[in-house]
Amino acid sequence: MNISVAWINQYLPPEHAVTADEAEETLMSLGFPIETRSSVGTDTVLDVEVTSNRGDVLSHVGVAREIAARAGVRVVLPVPGVDGEAASDISEMLSLENRVLGACPLFTARVIRGVKVGPSPAWLRARLEAVGQRSINNVVDVTNFITFELGNPCHVFDLAKLKGGALVVRMAAEGEKLTTLDGKARTLKADEVVVADGERAQSLAGVIGGADSEVSEGTTDIVLEMATWDPVAVRRASRRHLVRTDASYRFERIVDARTIDRAAQRAAGLIVEVAGGRVLKGVLSAGRGMDAPAQVTLRPERVCAVLGVALTVAEILGALRSLEIECEGDGPIRCRVPVWRPDLTREADLIEEVARVRGLAAIPTLAAIPVTPGAPQKSEARRRAIGTLLTGLGFYETVTFSFVSHAAAGAFVPRGMSVIEVHDDQRKAEPVCRPSVVPGLLASRRANQHAGVKPAGGVRFFETAAVFAQDGAGAAVERQVLGLLLDVPVQGRKWGVTEVQAGFRLMRGAVEAIVREAVGAGAPVAFEAAEPHCKGCDGAAYARISVGGRDIGYAALVTDETSRAYDLASPCIACELDYEWLLNAESARGGVELPPQFPGIERDVSFVVTEEVTWDEICREVGDKPTPLLVGRSFVATYRGEQIGKGRKSVTVRLTFRDAARTLRHEEADGPVAEIVERVKARFGAGVRV
Repeated sequence: MNISVAWINQYLPPEHAVTADEAEETLMSLGFPIETRSSVGTDTVLDVEVTSNRGDVLSHVGVAREIAARAGVRVVLPVPGVDGEAASDISEMLSLENRVLGACPLFTARVIRGVKVGPSPAWLRARLEAVGQRSINNVVDVTNFITFELGNPCHVFDLAKLKGGALVVRMAAEGEKLTTLDGKARTLKADEVVVADGERAQSLAGVIGGADSEVSEGTTDIVLEMATWDPVAVRRASRRHLVRTDASYRFERIVDARTIDRAAQRAAGLIVEVAGGRVLKGVLSAGRGMDAPAQVTLRPERVCAVLGVALTVAEILGALRSLEIECEGDGPIRCRVPVWRPDLTREADLIEEVARVRGLAAIPTLAAIPVTPGAPQKSEARRRAIGTLLTGLGFYETVTFSFVSHAAAGAFVPRGMSVIEVHDDQRKAEPVCRPSVVPGLLASRRANQHAGVKPAGGVRFFETAAVFAQDGAGAAVERQVLGLLLDVPVQGRKWGVTEVQAGFRLMRGAVEAIVREAVGAGAPVAFEAAEPHCKGCDGAAYARISVGGRDIGYAALVTDETSRAYDLASPCIACELDYEWLLNAESARGGVELPPQFPGIERDVSFVVTEEVTWDEICREVGDKPTPLLVGRSFVATYRGEQIGKGRKSVTVRLTFRDAARTLRHEEADGPVAEIVERVKARFGAGVRV
């Protein structure tokens, strides 16, 4: 931002006026680098680099506050004008309605009648020209002057050009037209905010005014708008229409609603001073109410510990109060943040302010920093453990791009959700925020296939990343997921149900190992057949994964159509898990058991059932009811063949029996086995294969 040294000195006590060299040195030491320095007549202009969180310094008063704080003095604020000089009331001339309180926290309007629009006085032109602004007319120049003086952008409308004597703050209609002050006809979107009159939009809120209500030489009555807008809405509209203004630049960095009234009074007073006219009584105001002053607690001992400098409470209080931060107490210190400093939200912010005001050069630079590392957070420890586990299981970690094509996103966007698309000329081929990490994993698999990579056991990938979509109401939904992808074990180029089941068992084993690592050995993991949540997953091989009844993700065979889209020669099993839950879930504390003292007896039973019967159903039927001496059951194999019959399969279950006090005889297992066989027969109409 261009800063005039002469203009800065207008707000400093005369005895503390600064030269250009002093201003440059002070600002540099406070963390504001000077990009360039130039002379404009007898004045010096500094191009000050301002970080995005310091919108308050995008004004001469803001810069003057910084210089005054270093000197230990207060700025001399400009005197606001006087409202309501005319006898008539504003409500007789204009009405105001704010329909979007979320996007416009506060909108105010004042009416000034009888102005004479013409050239600006020399002092006003000089101030604006010093910072690179072109003089337009006295009324518009005042609005630009206020922007650079106080950091409060404002706008003026020709009252006679406002239809219906009304101002309405609302969302634009989809496709609504607006010709802006730069002469361009723009087509608006429904997520953009406008200031309209009784018939049509008159300005793109927070960005640029409209040509239809522009102040001209024939204007006699004006409406002075002073408002604040949602930074996200302003940034979105500014980028979409490729128009960047001094107003949008400041609104994107937050203009606090509590600064508006004083700035509006100042603007109204200057307009009357340079253009004449009278301010009508009253102010139209519509908003959601003022926020309470922010309160932050600061511990003096923490200041000393972070800065490595022994400071007294008085020194800390002095530094904070020089920035007009109100302080109470001496340990801890209760700090009330000024309205123009929305960036101060936590203790660390205040510690940085103390360091800046005292000067970063006062903080010693040590040859070595004494650091005692603490134990990693639970989530970080789990993150590392899961990554190590998957690497040990043969998975390679990938980092893929967060934008994908419409086709790639459409295959994996959850049903009932829609994709989030960015409007960026550089992202024409892949403009969609990924709704799943699987497209990236499939693209990585394709790259490895084309490179001829053929590791033993097939290619296996994992990735942890954010995925994005929007719900039916248009609200963005972001989730952290752990994505897995592995090859279905295929002999040659033929594959079928048996190979897919083998791939699922590999994926299930990986998921169970992840859950055990993150939550504990006692966590029950269930795979249940379900309808696919997206088009890219095969409904014939899809499972919903839950732990203790809580859904944490899915595993599925990628459809043939999707595999062909990625030119894959072999099928893949994909899985996505709720990574946030894995990192933060409570651990299931397991007990310690001694190894069994006596051997057990194992019996394999092969049940012949229809294809619809799943292993989970058989497993539950075997184990849900107490069976004497039964201590375990596990899957052995599935067989299909002519001797079984079409549409049927043989599922072999291994039953383990044991007595903790003695060695069992084989005939003692006969009764429990027979009982289990009868239950499974009755439940599924199963036969037993000998």
